[in-house]
Amino acid sequence: MLRVGSLVGLALTVLAAGLLSPDPRTGRAADPKPVTDKLNKAVEGVTLTGPDGKPVSLKDWHGKAATVVVFLSFDCPVSNSYAATLTEMHAAYAAKGVAVVGVVPGEDDRAAVAKRVAEFKLPFPVATDPKLAAADAFKATTTPEAFVLDHNAVLRYRGRVDNAWHARLKRNPRVTETDLKNAVEELLAGKDVTVPATVPVGCHVLAKDAKPDPNAAVTYHRDVLPILQKHCQSCHRPGEVGPFSLMTYKQAQNWSADMVHYTASREMPPWKPAAGVPFANARSLTLREIDTLAAWDKAGCPEGDPKDAPPPVKFPEGWQLGEPDLVLTVPEEMHVAAGGKDLFRCFVLPTNTTEDKYIVAYEVRPGNAAVVHHALNFFDTTGRARELEQKEKDRKKAADEPDRGPGYSVGMGIGFVPTGAGARPGVPPIGTFGGWAPGQLATKFPEGSGVLLPKGADVVLQVHYHRTGKAEADRTRIGVYFAKKPVEKPFVTLTVGGLSFFNSIPKGDPAYKAKGSAWLTADATVHSVLPHMHLVGRQIKVTMTAPGQDPVVLVDIKDWDYNWQETYWFKDPIRAKAGTRFDVEAVYDNSEKNPHNPFHPPRNISFGEETTNEMLFGFLGATPAGGERPRFVRTDPNKK
Repeated sequence: MLRVGSLVGLALTVLAAGLLSPDPRTGRAADPKPVTDKLNKAVEGVTLTGPDGKPVSLKDWHGKAATVVVFLSFDCPVSNSYAATLTEMHAAYAAKGVAVVGVVPGEDDRAAVAKRVAEFKLPFPVATDPKLAAADAFKATTTPEAFVLDHNAVLRYRGRVDNAWHARLKRNPRVTETDLKNAVEELLAGKDVTVPATVPVGCHVLAKDAKPDPNAAVTYHRDVLPILQKHCQSCHRPGEVGPFSLMTYKQAQNWSADMVHYTASREMPPWKPAAGVPFANARSLTLREIDTLAAWDKAGCPEGDPKDAPPPVKFPEGWQLGEPDLVLTVPEEMHVAAGGKDLFRCFVLPTNTTEDKYIVAYEVRPGNAAVVHHALNFFDTTGRARELEQKEKDRKKAADEPDRGPGYSVGMGIGFVPTGAGARPGVPPIGTFGGWAPGQLATKFPEGSGVLLPKGADVVLQVHYHRTGKAEADRTRIGVYFAKKPVEKPFVTLTVGGLSFFNSIPKGDPAYKAKGSAWLTADATVHSVLPHMHLVGRQIKVTMTAPGQDPVVLVDIKDWDYNWQETYWFKDPIRAKAGTRFDVEAVYDNSEKNPHNPFHPPRNISFGEETTNEMLFGFLGATPAGGERPRFVRTDPNKK
């Protein structure tokens, strides 16, 4: 479960990610140095399987001036992200005698490929390479991997399309090196290619000579599939946010090297804490499960007997807690373009409630989980969100704007911070009641607690969309469940911060430290912790120290990633007495070497709402342990 609370923008994402790792069966993609095989040699006699199933010679698709051959995989998100780039290249260079050809290695389902070509609207021919003959001829290792042939079919460039990615699913803040385009331009100008080889970033091309061990003790159906069903398939299946599926033997075989690498390093299943109290929502594999995946990969991924397979998992459908008391739906489809920066969109959903109500549970149901990165649930009683939505409606829009639909766009949060008191004493003008991330089902607040939703408030649903390489549409819903009996312990969010508008993280500093403290005013039961920073954050820790006691680490993340944020729910809620101190401390890397740095060259980064600003917060979810509602103060009440 994942629950959230704050009055500033938070990013809750579960997006399966991984760096390019070596394939232990093939040795491919392990060397960070560019591969130079076939450079300055003619690549001839390559036969592909055309869309009609008949053999076609690559020579028949050659351009008069040059030919760009790109190995693609529609199961690889990095490959898919280049659909728009390759389409633009085709449009820009076709008239100059440059042909673009797509090749899908190891794929023999032409109908499935044709469907994906249509979805991505690729205007150039795409062929399949079921027996990896073309991959072998080019010595291709990765999808996407580009090859540029001159008019004599001599290979002049091989490698990445550009530097949009520094590792698999690890984007650079901006594209600064357009290697493929540069190679084509130099060839057209009659020049030698300045950089003839670069390291491609993407997904492995499975070696055609990889043969499973028939005597292996571990097989897919009997040993591996149960692990994938238990830990992976909730996200790694069609229509969900996992960047590839792990529903079939072939899919697991293609991704086996990555499964071994990232489960061994404990990066998968995604779980960032390196230390802390026991968590109720911890995700981890046992050592036996990790060793099973490694043994299966080492044996060449034997399939085994399908009769040994467990029944397919039946994933939940419909509202998990029954019909909600209130269902709010985004009024129209939100159309998200194929490429560009991620989109944060706020949708204003009037509740029209006539009395205050306590929310005790909720469920967010994305209309298109493949494009919804995460969602945050806010409420607003000020009318400010409506004003921003109306302003966006009234804005004169260009005919070719890539994103269109209801709501309004923001950098983070909901675009404003309240000032002054609420409409009524004790009623907050805006607030939050959780969020959604992939794999999450319905969320219930602790028994006897709930979040106050003021009468007539608007729910503001902030949805973070990420691009999939093709145009997408989404219409998300949220179901809300109200308390049927009095709520005796309102669920509150306590915030301890470590940066302010007076702070600035110096440019070039690889280890800038920040810290903040707050003290509890009344006894409370603490249920959860959510640490929060932005892009240049590297480490973050939240601790609590009861009067006269040693500090207790609630959560400690050594390798912070803005794309891997969530609420950590304690397995056993923690009683905290009045006067308990809570600390949040962090380290930031604002150097040029930090690939997540949004600025190149680095600049001073100030506190603020935008993703390119910084923050330092620890959000604690708590309920009163006595009659008084707990809150935080910034001065130590234990000092006389």
